[in-house]
Amino acid sequence: MAIFAGGAMAQFPGKIKQTNQILLPNGWKLSPAGRSIQLGDLPLNMQLSPSGKMLAITNNGQSTQSLQLIDPIHEKQLDERQLDKSWYGLAFSSDEKNLYVSTGNDNSILNFGIKNNKLKNPDTIRLAEPWPKGKVSPAGMVVNKDNSKLYTVTKEDSSIYIIDLKKSSIINKIQLPTIAYSCVLSPDEKTLYASLWGGEEVVAMSTESESITASIKTGSHPNELLMNKKGTLLYVANANDNSVSIINTATNTVIETMSTSLYPTKLTGSTTNGLALSANEKTLYIANADNNCLAVFDVSNQGNSKSQGFIPVGWYPTNVKVLGNKILVTNGKGETSLPNPQGPQPISKADNSGYQTGSTANSRLQYIAGLFKGTLSFIDVPKDDELKIYTKQVYANTPFSDKKAITAEGETGNPIPRKQGEVSPIKHVFYIIKENRTYDQVLGDLPKGNGDKSLCLFGDSITPNHHALANEFVLMDNFYVDAEVSADGHNWSMAAYATDVVEKTWPTSYGARGGTTNYEGGRKATYPRDGFIWDYCKRAGLSYRSYGEFGDYGHANLKTLQGHMCPQSPGFNLDIKDQVRVDAWEHDFDSLVTANAVPQLSTIRISNDHTSGQKKGKYTPIAAVADNDLAIGRLIEHLSKSPIWKESVVFILEDDAQNGPDHIDAHRSPVFVAGPYVKRDAVVHSMYSTSGVLRTIELILGLPPMSQYDAAALPMYECFTSKMDATPYLCKPTRVDLNQRNVAVNKSSKRSESFNFLKEDAAPDLDLNEVIWKSVKGESSVMPAPKRSAFVILEKKKKDDDD
Repeated sequence: MAIFAGGAMAQFPGKIKQTNQILLPNGWKLSPAGRSIQLGDLPLNMQLSPSGKMLAITNNGQSTQSLQLIDPIHEKQLDERQLDKSWYGLAFSSDEKNLYVSTGNDNSILNFGIKNNKLKNPDTIRLAEPWPKGKVSPAGMVVNKDNSKLYTVTKEDSSIYIIDLKKSSIINKIQLPTIAYSCVLSPDEKTLYASLWGGEEVVAMSTESESITASIKTGSHPNELLMNKKGTLLYVANANDNSVSIINTATNTVIETMSTSLYPTKLTGSTTNGLALSANEKTLYIANADNNCLAVFDVSNQGNSKSQGFIPVGWYPTNVKVLGNKILVTNGKGETSLPNPQGPQPISKADNSGYQTGSTANSRLQYIAGLFKGTLSFIDVPKDDELKIYTKQVYANTPFSDKKAITAEGETGNPIPRKQGEVSPIKHVFYIIKENRTYDQVLGDLPKGNGDKSLCLFGDSITPNHHALANEFVLMDNFYVDAEVSADGHNWSMAAYATDVVEKTWPTSYGARGGTTNYEGGRKATYPRDGFIWDYCKRAGLSYRSYGEFGDYGHANLKTLQGHMCPQSPGFNLDIKDQVRVDAWEHDFDSLVTANAVPQLSTIRISNDHTSGQKKGKYTPIAAVADNDLAIGRLIEHLSKSPIWKESVVFILEDDAQNGPDHIDAHRSPVFVAGPYVKRDAVVHSMYSTSGVLRTIELILGLPPMSQYDAAALPMYECFTSKMDATPYLCKPTRVDLNQRNVAVNKSSKRSESFNFLKEDAAPDLDLNEVIWKSVKGESSVMPAPKRSAFVILEKKKKDDDD
């Protein structure tokens, strides 16, 4: 635990000693109820066998994917199989002799025989050629009672497949309007219901005519489906609406909608995605992935359900089941976050530990997408008084409240308002998005910050402007990105939220297992319900412009950005220097200044700190990061010498921190703020997040929060002062050759030849991490030994107690 000047204690992710809570990098806390056992990487689905003697779980994360067979009664693992590819789909046969498992983008279904609680070698039911030739990816599935047919919905070709299990062949394929998630059969097996994950409806299909007979309007992103024993009621979890729709199957109409959030709010952020009924079907348990809890409802009175309370669980619960007097919960991201001090190491193949086995003896790599090992919670059904205690604990874990959504934390007279309607002296916000660096990688050499110099790759000699901004304005050494990788990073950076579609699909593509990508506004199915920050600006009548973010040379990925993109600004392209991006911005900016038309919000991509590894002929990592540094310095100097500087502020952050090591946490990253109302020569140790940056921007512009995350986040008011200092910033000259290219022929350069640098993170990050490290530290260098941390908060600030 670091003790800083003045005796202030900074909060870090980890265990809070007094309360036994776990503080996450996003500011939310965990205190999981019950007992738990370790699972694999990102468990998404679990299914109980008809007798309840077996529980199957599919782990669908970026690293090792696997199938686990659990004894839920004795709470122990029975068997496990590593899978090359998998995704969500699971179904037992009625006689419990078979278990059917989706292979994701291998576009097949594995049929595992089960004998003596062990999984036999599977047969394969092929739906199409593997990705990229075939695009199917079976998702939710169900088997009929006589085990003759299997129904599965798909997320790539948006269909219902009907499979003949005797012949292992396709009987029929029914097209759906958008990607699907789950499906259930009615007890009489005459109707199959499927949730349209990328839309707002559930469809009913007649199993006799094999045609769609009804479309039922639900909430946004319906995913998990659950039917009562009689088949009269269908429960639908709506991730984007924090709700559950209850459908009367006789009329195919929604008879009730239950809000599952902790407060009466319309803000997204609960991410409702799991459902289970008690044995007597009077109680419904609902998994709220992003609230890290179960919502408990009394559903005994049809059409008049009542909230009973909440149960705290692990990080990002993805599924819930009930077995007798026991509640089972899969926690997708486990029960804590981890530091990533070991960083890049040689790699070859994945093992089951969450690391990657190295090509040299005993060398292993910690990669953020593989640091999240899920857990399975076993919770005894709480009595009324126990549920009250659990409910109180859930509220103690969340930093969000309906009051915070209206009035943010802050101080009187600060340039950052506390609520809409209050006016800020700042009129223009410049929001710069970079790519993939951790705090220690860039600022680990700053003595006044909490850094580890041994992990610093791009120190002061390479990034003089980053260091100058931290020294001349505010150094923040306790900032954490909300994202894991660029796929969800650009969503978090522009919406303070990544939908369940984004969170549950990016690990597949990042694990080189195929699947549709384009997470930067290219697919409507990935959008937050109410859009991105530009949508909020448009509705509020605010002017906005984007320079390469969610677009490329004037081509907008979002309808809202059409006509609001700088035509000269490139998107992600590592062959284009960041100097070109700043040139385009300067030319555009000067024209707008002349026309008195500088927008209130400018989003600017300056992203070559991503680097091209050691690919021969490409810019070296040092040149790429130095290019990025100079571009940042040039932009701020140019802005600071303009007539609007007195009313401006610049925020700079990485969309994610996945590429490098950090001794505090794998989410910790550099963040910068500059402007006349920003404090000078200050150090702030308060815990900030991506959502906190967005909350600060929203308060300046008079926008409402976009999700529960930015509503809950701490605004950066501590970095600001009411005393204006309009002294211009002077760009620091580069100290390295920006035109330096990779010329060496070695193992790293040869590995880099196969990397795809056409889009963010298309290159295999595990390999890219290592070659960047070796490029700076030397080809024969090896990172420090693995190091794990558990930070104990010994003392809380008064303002934290007041919260």
